[in-house]
Amino acid sequence: MPPELENVWDALENSPEQAENMRLRAELMTQIRDYAHGLDMTQKAAAKRLGLTQPRLNDLVRGRLDRLSLDMLVNVLARAGKHINVSISDEEVA
Repeated sequence: MPPELENVWDALENSPEQAENMRLRAELMTQIRDYAHGLDMTQKAAAKRLGLTQPRLNDLVRGRLDRLSLDMLVNVLARAGKHINVSISDEEVA
Protein backbone atom coordinates (compact mmCIF):
# COMPACT_ATOMS: atom_id res chain seq x y z
CA MET A 1 0.00 0.00 0.00
CA PRO A 2 1.44 3.44 -0.84
CA PRO A 3 2.64 5.37 2.23
CA GLU A 4 -0.16 7.92 1.84
CA LEU A 5 -2.71 5.08 2.12
CA GLU A 6 -1.88 3.54 5.49
CA ASN A 7 -5.32 1.96 5.99
CA VAL A 8 -8.62 1.41 4.22
CA TRP A 9 -10.04 4.69 5.58
CA ASP A 10 -7.26 6.64 3.87
CA ALA A 11 -8.44 5.19 0.57
CA LEU A 12 -12.13 5.88 1.24
CA GLU A 13 -12.08 9.34 2.80
CA ASN A 14 -11.16 12.72 1.33
CA SER A 15 -8.76 13.83 4.05
CA PRO A 16 -6.53 12.35 6.74
CA GLU A 17 -8.81 13.91 9.35
CA GLN A 18 -11.90 12.18 7.97
CA ALA A 19 -10.00 8.90 7.67
CA GLU A 20 -8.88 9.05 11.31
CA ASN A 21 -12.41 9.90 12.47
CA MET A 22 -13.82 6.91 10.59
CA ARG A 23 -11.08 4.61 11.92
CA LEU A 24 -11.88 5.61 15.50
CA ARG A 25 -15.62 5.24 14.98
CA ALA A 26 -15.13 1.78 13.48
CA GLU A 27 -12.99 0.70 16.43
CA LEU A 28 -15.55 1.89 19.00
CA MET A 29 -18.44 0.46 17.01
CA THR A 30 -16.76 -2.96 16.96
CA GLN A 31 -16.39 -2.91 20.74
CA ILE A 32 -20.07 -2.04 21.22
CA ARG A 33 -21.22 -4.64 18.69
CA ASP A 34 -19.18 -7.34 20.42
CA TYR A 35 -20.55 -6.27 23.81
CA ALA A 36 -24.16 -6.31 22.54
CA HIS A 37 -23.71 -9.78 21.00
CA GLY A 38 -22.30 -11.05 24.29
CA LEU A 39 -25.39 -9.95 26.21
CA ASP A 40 -27.32 -12.95 24.88
CA MET A 41 -30.59 -11.05 24.63
CA THR A 42 -32.77 -9.66 21.89
CA GLN A 43 -31.55 -6.63 20.00
CA LYS A 44 -34.43 -4.63 21.46
CA ALA A 45 -33.44 -5.56 25.04
CA ALA A 46 -29.75 -4.91 24.34
CA ALA A 47 -30.60 -1.51 22.84
CA LYS A 48 -32.60 -0.57 25.93
CA ARG A 49 -29.71 -1.62 28.19
CA LEU A 50 -27.35 0.58 26.16
CA GLY A 51 -29.73 3.55 26.10
CA LEU A 52 -30.40 3.25 22.38
CA THR A 53 -33.38 2.60 20.20
CA GLN A 54 -33.44 -0.77 18.45
CA PRO A 55 -33.04 0.89 15.00
CA ARG A 56 -29.95 2.80 16.24
CA LEU A 57 -28.41 -0.42 17.61
CA ASN A 58 -29.21 -2.05 14.28
CA ASP A 59 -27.29 0.75 12.51
CA LEU A 60 -24.38 0.04 14.81
CA VAL A 61 -24.46 -3.73 14.32
CA ARG A 62 -24.64 -3.30 10.54
CA GLY A 63 -21.65 -0.94 10.53
CA ARG A 64 -23.44 2.17 9.32
CA LEU A 65 -20.70 4.50 10.50
CA ASP A 66 -22.13 7.50 8.68
CA ARG A 67 -25.02 7.43 11.18
CA LEU A 68 -22.85 7.22 14.32
CA SER A 69 -20.86 10.05 15.87
CA LEU A 70 -17.78 9.62 18.04
CA ASP A 71 -19.66 11.32 20.87
CA MET A 72 -22.55 8.88 20.67
CA LEU A 73 -20.26 5.86 20.56
CA VAL A 74 -18.28 7.07 23.60
CA ASN A 75 -21.53 7.57 25.53
CA VAL A 76 -22.78 4.09 24.65
CA LEU A 77 -19.51 2.50 25.76
CA ALA A 78 -19.74 4.39 29.06
CA ARG A 79 -23.28 3.05 29.56
CA ALA A 80 -21.86 -0.43 28.94
CA GLY A 81 -19.39 0.14 31.77
CA LYS A 82 -16.42 0.40 29.42
CA HIS A 83 -13.55 2.86 29.83
CA ILE A 84 -11.77 4.27 26.80
CA ASN A 85 -8.03 4.90 26.90
CA VAL A 86 -6.61 7.38 24.43
CA SER A 87 -3.11 7.17 23.05
CA ILE A 88 -1.76 9.91 20.81
CA SER A 89 1.45 9.62 18.83
CA ASP A 90 3.26 11.61 16.19
CA GLU A 91 2.90 10.48 12.62
CA GLU A 92 5.78 8.32 11.55
CA VAL A 93 7.90 9.71 8.77
CA ALA A 94 8.94 7.07 6.26
